[in-house]
Amino acid sequence: MHEKERHRIILSAVQEKPVVTVAELVALTDSSEATIRRDIAALHLQKRLRRVRGGAEALTPPQFMGIAGRPYSVNETLHQAEKRAIAKEAVELCRDGESIIINGGTTTFQMVHFLANRRMTIFTNSFPIADHLLRHSKNTVMVSGGVIYREQNVILSPFENDVTRNFYAKRMFMGAQGLGPQGLMEGDPLLIQAEQKLIDQADELVVLIDSSKFRQRSSLILCGLSRIATVVTDPRLEDRDAKMLEEAGVKLVVATSAATQDQQARHG
Repeated sequence: MHEKERHRIILSAVQEKPVVTVAELVALTDSSEATIRRDIAALHLQKRLRRVRGGAEALTPPQFMGIAGRPYSVNETLHQAEKRAIAKEAVELCRDGESIIINGGTTTFQMVHFLANRRMTIFTNSFPIADHLLRHSKNTVMVSGGVIYREQNVILSPFENDVTRNFYAKRMFMGAQGLGPQGLMEGDPLLIQAEQKLIDQADELVVLIDSSKFRQRSSLILCGLSRIATVVTDPRLEDRDAKMLEEAGVKLVVATSAATQDQQARHG
């Protein structure tokens, strides 16, 4: 990862919570501990953050902690080619005239580019998705009511009487923090509550996740594998995970990015 990308991720991460450890930044950036320590030292000298023992903190501590989970601005820098390929395959499942739900997330956001020429009714709890579709497509866009959580760029409401219960969809498209034998996992109770309401409004649940999510776990289960109709992921999916989905009756779609296709062509 380029130095500028690492710096952007580090600066975003320190806005999420009071102190971010070196170990956490190593995991976020897939870099060595020595590299992260040099980055922190450089950003400290530039007066863009404050170096502390074992990590870094923002010069101005965050006033609002928000919901648990990695910030949207960090997630959007990870696995970009895979996410775009996954989103393209997901949109192939859609037909003009249908109603769909798109849950907020950096993988689901990539769907907007392939929905530009569609004519659908789209319900979303994502401010960036709604904004992009309004400006760059002819789709009908509906949004949920509630609070906009800046770090994750989603609109969430704890109340039962929001517009969610009045919308029906053929399919719901969503990402997740992790996926395993227990099902889909998320890291915050408010996210779980809002997403379960959305899932109840759709006939089919389509999950968009890159293969790294099969190794991630959380203490909160959103839904079991039996509720998932389709999983769209990348070719790095391990055989054991493909077998898990097959045994649960979940349809698997493998999305190949342009870069991977070029590599296959050169070695073919």
